[in-house]
Amino acid sequence: MIEFPAPRTVRTNGIDMAVYEAGPQNGFPVVLCHGFPELAFSWRHQLPALAAAGYRVLAPDQRGYGGTSRPHGVPDYDMAHLTGDLAGLLDALDIPRAVFCGHDWGGSVVWSMPLYCPSVVAGVIGVNTPCLPRPPVDPIAILRARMGEDMYMVFFQRPGEADAILARDVGKTFRFFMRKNVVTADDWAKLPPEARNLQLVLALQADESAWRGDELLDPEEMKVFVDTYARTGFTGGINWYRNITRNWQLSERFEQRINVPALMIMAEDDVVLPPSLTQGMEHIVPDLEKVLIRHCGHWTQQERPEETNRALLGWLSRRFPA
Repeated sequence: MIEFPAPRTVRTNGIDMAVYEAGPQNGFPVVLCHGFPELAFSWRHQLPALAAAGYRVLAPDQRGYGGTSRPHGVPDYDMAHLTGDLAGLLDALDIPRAVFCGHDWGGSVVWSMPLYCPSVVAGVIGVNTPCLPRPPVDPIAILRARMGEDMYMVFFQRPGEADAILARDVGKTFRFFMRKNVVTADDWAKLPPEARNLQLVLALQADESAWRGDELLDPEEMKVFVDTYARTGFTGGINWYRNITRNWQLSERFEQRINVPALMIMAEDDVVLPPSLTQGMEHIVPDLEKVLIRHCGHWTQQERPEETNRALLGWLSRRFPA
């Protein structure tokens, strides 16, 4: 298993944040933001590569995850708090500006950084997660109408229910989520609508023999995730989903425009965040470059680390030399 640095604890925005750091102190700062159900450890392949290129790399366990504080209130996980944590992290380390890179939920946070905390953002990199226009109605209402009550983001709105199911057998949960070669985009498109409803919590409870694809993590990597979540549970991360409606309400006050350089890394076979979602992004993000990683599912920086690192360093070296 690749070596991962020990964390330091940084006080930011009223919480204690575990932060994993690599690279020279005078290197251009890059902040790597993980998704669900993940940890800063998800960036284990990127920290050494970016550090070797001269960047100062910071990968936090975000609010509710790993070694970072897990407040009890659901509203404590809205986008104002999540972006404030990262701005406070830079302030605590006396860093004026950084490039923010995020995958999955981390992508939603980094696209929100130029809206909530513009003064600290030099650039944004989205991995799989696009910058989407603000929908006309509550996104949870849209998902519920289109895909039903058991679509995982809708299911997550039920207090405590998904939390208990995912925590019942943490090893099984991670064997289910952390998979590769599950389905290609072409094969997914051929499935009937009822098979594309993303009822992930129900699928998790099925027998493992019915699961598609291959395990993504080796035993040592799997142990990091399982041991951590056995200690913390899943509620902190699920509470991010429970703020989707609140975040939609909060976003009404912002002009939907990203006025910093940006990179969008897409994964060909991510069926939850497909490359098609990035169509038209240029209207919101005028200074945008795109890179497509082929034959890659959802866990891009872990599944295709070399291609991800090439995309990151190719863009960073041109736009923000270390």
